[in-house]
This record gives sequence, C-alpha cells and structure tokens, in this order.
Amino acid sequence: MTHETNNHYAIETRGVNLYYGNFRAVKDVDLQIVPQKITAIIGPSGCGKSTVLRSFNRMNDFVPSFRMEGEILFHGQNIYAEDVDPVMVRQRIGMVFQKPNPFPKSIYENVAWGARINGYKGNLDELVEQTLRDAALWDEVKDNLKKSGLSLSGGQQQRLCIARALAVKPEIILMDEPCSALDPIATLKIEELMRELSRQYTIIIVTHNMQQAARASDYTAFFTMDDDRAGLMVEYGETHQIFTNPRDQRTEDYITGRFG
Repeated sequence: MTHETNNHYAIETRGVNLYYGNFRAVKDVDLQIVPQKITAIIGPSGCGKSTVLRSFNRMNDFVPSFRMEGEILFHGQNIYAEDVDPVMVRQRIGMVFQKPNPFPKSIYENVAWGARINGYKGNLDELVEQTLRDAALWDEVKDNLKKSGLSLSGGQQQRLCIARALAVKPEIILMDEPCSALDPIATLKIEELMRELSRQYTIIIVTHNMQQAARASDYTAFFTMDDDRAGLMVEYGETHQIFTNPRDQRTEDYITGRFG
C-alpha cells in the first residue's frame, strides 16, 4: 500500500510510538484500516492492543503519563494535531468497552443522551428506535424503554452500549474486547451485529479470542512484544491469509497455540 494518498483509508497510522512515561508501550506501528470492514487486533496480553485501539480516538489522553509520537490520520488529518478537538474525534470515532457500562438511566435515555448533549435537532423518538433497531435490540426492549438500562442482561447491555455509540452518528466504532464478559450465545449475537453494522461503519475490534477474530473480521493485525516489552505489529493482512498462510513464524506460533 502506498502512502501517496490516505483518504481511502478509514484510519492510517504512520510511525506511531506510544508511551506511558518513559516506557514505550507500542513501537513503530504503520497500519492502514480499510473502511466499512471489520479489523481485528490480536496478540498476547500486554502487547499494547488496547493502547493502540484507544489511541484511535484519543481515549489515552485521560492517562496523564501518556504521549504519542508519529501520526494517526483520519480523513487525511492527524487527529493529534494541536488544532484538533478530541471531543469531536470521539464523536466520529465511537468506543464500546470490555464490560457493558450503560448509564444508570432508562433504556431510552441511554440512547438519547449523547445525541441530546450534541445538540441533536431531529425527532429523538425516531432516533432512539432506529438506533436500537441498528443494534438489534429494539424488539427486545420496545415495550420497556422507561426501564433502567442496568436491568438488561449482559448481552443486551452491551448492545445498548453499541446503540449509544451509534446514536451520535460516528463513522468508526472501536470495540475493546466487547464479548469477553458475555456468554457464547450473547457473543454470537454481537458478532452478527458487527457484520451487519460493517455495511455502514468501519469496525476495529481488540479480541483475545482467536476464533472470534477468524469468524468475525475481514482483516487482522497481529501484535506481540519485543525484548523490551514494547508492543510490536508483526503482521497485518486479510484475516483468511493471516490464519491460513501467515508470513511470519511468530504469527504462526501464536495462532497455532505454541505461545501466548
């Protein structure tokens, strides 16, 4: 892939190094995320997968010791440039976390809240319904919209969090191990939902579950650690190729279970 133009990537990183204080957590990441596809980031614990994911919408900014070198481009603009508002970045690049974290509000308010504080002028009832439909949750909750979001099952709460992310109309959805707290049936529902959403959105998922990466993603990036414990992207390509014909021995060792 050339570096001449970057607008046809959803996100492009160039020479990205991520630090916590003096510790380099991730080094030299060059990655091009294809739009409206699902990209999985896999690798052993501690290799910087979540740090990389959170750098895509500046969530690491909340960690005082964090700093970044390099560029992360979104529509050709470096999102870490001084004139870029991180709040705007997070509106356009949404995030779903490992543990479902609905607000202690009604199901309706969980979805409507973000749109409302962003000054949404349309019909909130329609937005809530459409977003819950997009998150494959409407039929299960439509008669209970006033009930607390916390009253839902774990899998439903995670889909509510996805609906909440969708309500502010992002272009990209980041998912940090969104199924690790869920049972297999709820996990499968989230995977089916991701596939459906990838028709409209770019999805980047960090997962410990290699079967999930193989099942659910179009592209896979494999990270490991170098001798200094820094995260390192070893290989990136179409998921089928990564899992059936990896180019790097370290990738093969990981996916065949020899380490990690």
